[in-house]
Amino acid sequence: MHYPAVVKAQNLIRAGDIVGAESALVALADEEGDRALVLAMEQLPPKDLLTVIREYDSSKESVLNLLITPAMFARAVVIEKQYKDLTHAKLRGMVNAVLFREDADPVEFLQAIGDLDGGADALADYLLEYWGRVESFVRTGSFDASEDDGTLMSEEHMIAAVYGKPRVEQDEVADSDWMEFTWLLRTACPDLLIEVLTILRARFKAFNADPEGEAEDRPDMSHQSEIDREVGEDRGGARPRAVDPDEESAI
Repeated sequence: MHYPAVVKAQNLIRAGDIVGAESALVALADEEGDRALVLAMEQLPPKDLLTVIREYDSSKESVLNLLITPAMFARAVVIEKQYKDLTHAKLRGMVNAVLFREDADPVEFLQAIGDLDGGADALADYLLEYWGRVESFVRTGSFDASEDDGTLMSEEHMIAAVYGKPRVEQDEVADSDWMEFTWLLRTACPDLLIEVLTILRARFKAFNADPEGEAEDRPDMSHQSEIDREVGEDRGGARPRAVDPDEESAI
């Protein structure tokens, strides 16, 4: 079925009226029901759907965010990098708004994103600011930075540690943000988390090798990671150090 609201929304997007485009789609749901809106969203190109959900205030409840399916959302998320937002604030906002909505199964969304080319990269973008804390969680099983010695696990130890059971339960990290996101990846999608961690490590290595590299070629990692900010004073601001593969695992 072809919905005039889809054409109207696309024209408004081209005109730069994102609020108007979202209103046109919401009006369709009001007039013909939620099913009609879902079908209309399926007709929208992923880039147009992304434009609308990306620009919506993530602190407010959106009908589109409530009804978007894992497949639709995944197709939109993997092209978000085209905006070249080095802070990834918009990405995190829309991911949190959708994955942690009241009736959603966040694992379904994570799996749908991970199944697409570029999906692991998008998840790495989401976690980029917290890469050190993610490493710490994998290593210690907890998000308590005071328990971490700052070592960087060998690849073999990292892979083995991901499959270990965390020391914290989901309700202890239910922040509807990066900690719960990481906990879900580790417990429900460990293979995907390994892929994401591998990408983050490669990016950090690239940044260290060429701190002045072109921003278009890789993300900005010049800011301190969350683990640096929270425990840097205790360690003199040192970043995680590499650990010899022959050393005993920290887990």
